[in-house]
Amino acid sequence: MTLQDPRFLCLQAWLQQQLPAGFSVCLISGDASFRRYFRVQTAENSLIAVDSPPELVPIAPFLALDNAFANAGLAVPAVIAANDKDGLMLLEDLGDVQLGSLLNADNVAYWYRRALNMLPQVLGIQRSELGVLTDYDAAFVERELAIFSEWLLQVHLKLEDIPEALLERSFALLTESAMAQPKGGMHRDFHSRNIMVRNDELVLIDFQDAVLGPITYDAVSLLRDCYVRWDDALINTLRDEYFDMLRQQGLLPVDVSRGQFQRWFDLMGLQRHIKAAGIFARLFHRDGKAGYLKDIPLTLTYIVDIARRYPELHALSEWMVSTVQPAVLQWQEQPSLRLEDEQ
Repeated sequence: MTLQDPRFLCLQAWLQQQLPAGFSVCLISGDASFRRYFRVQTAENSLIAVDSPPELVPIAPFLALDNAFANAGLAVPAVIAANDKDGLMLLEDLGDVQLGSLLNADNVAYWYRRALNMLPQVLGIQRSELGVLTDYDAAFVERELAIFSEWLLQVHLKLEDIPEALLERSFALLTESAMAQPKGGMHRDFHSRNIMVRNDELVLIDFQDAVLGPITYDAVSLLRDCYVRWDDALINTLRDEYFDMLRQQGLLPVDVSRGQFQRWFDLMGLQRHIKAAGIFARLFHRDGKAGYLKDIPLTLTYIVDIARRYPELHALSEWMVSTVQPAVLQWQEQPSLRLEDEQ
């Protein structure tokens, strides 16, 4: 960001219209999209300004879903002002405490239970003022899985002899499993970095991509977080508690067994981790964001370990171990292939 940055100058001019004189603006972060976030300090309080280029990330979905989530009784950032034309927003400041920064082996069960308790309300959000949420259908799932093949295998690792038939069979199985599940409102990025903690209250952010999708998706996003891994026994316990909660609240058909739910949960997690590994590579090669490369190995470990539990996915797991994981390790050990070579 520089004083000549046209987006920043536009933001400053807009803020001057919204706020009394004497405020200061400081960049605090970008994210995995094209948005930027600024802390705006006034004489009275602190606010968050969002720069979201309208041709890339329009703010209308965020504004509509912010209202929908709030109407469902969920804590979300209050919108102070918005400029849809220029893609600018002024939000309440939730502070800097992400749930992920608080987690440790002693308290993760407590915090995860609290987060899981929010999901029935999320599942009930099926439309906003813009209409019914986008359907996370088979074509949607397939597009996400294709990110892995294109950006991780081809662009990032430049692999030859990719087993197309194996991937096609595996991806078809994951897609079929996702489509077999009951659907509801789905945050789509429900993990500990997208939950803020303010005065012991959990506040959701980054919900602008919410869709109608599989009932296990948000739960597995939280419990099998792409950025951290917890003890399998704990995750299994919390998954079973989520199953029981859905049953008790009438959100899961009575004929869905615990074993079926576990399979849905596992295969949904595989789909998400395969997609995430591809997105992390895309963020580097397309968007110049290298910070997510360090998270690829964990996503691959999840894929290997979970796929190994299902006979029909053994071959996928073995190929990951024999080819993909070594290729990622080899890439990481060659500094000459880093960001400067992509510019």
